[in-house]
Amino acid sequence: MAALVLACLPASETAFAADVVTLMLKDHRFTPNEVNVSAGERFRIEVENRDSTPAEFESSDLRVEKIVVPGGKITVMAGPLKPGTYKFFDDYHPDTATGTITAKPKE
Repeated sequence: MAALVLACLPASETAFAADVVTLMLKDHRFTPNEVNVSAGERFRIEVENRDSTPAEFESSDLRVEKIVVPGGKITVMAGPLKPGTYKFFDDYHPDTATGTITAKPKE
């Protein structure tokens, strides 16, 4: 029965992300602040906010904008991306909380 249900869903709902990017916000800085993903594939971004103030994971390059409450965690999907570097930041602390995701072609 489960196979029948999965077969009836659009492919985008049954696809799984190949890469998971895990980011932590602490002291209004992302760790790591530079990550690599495979170009041409969807991936999941998980952001954990270890600060005592809200944060906003934002990237106009990735078309993502999501608030992360203090002590909270969010998950967003991104991609597939063309090879290149894409910026992200915390909209509440754009001077210190910045980073990049670089999409690299598969070798």
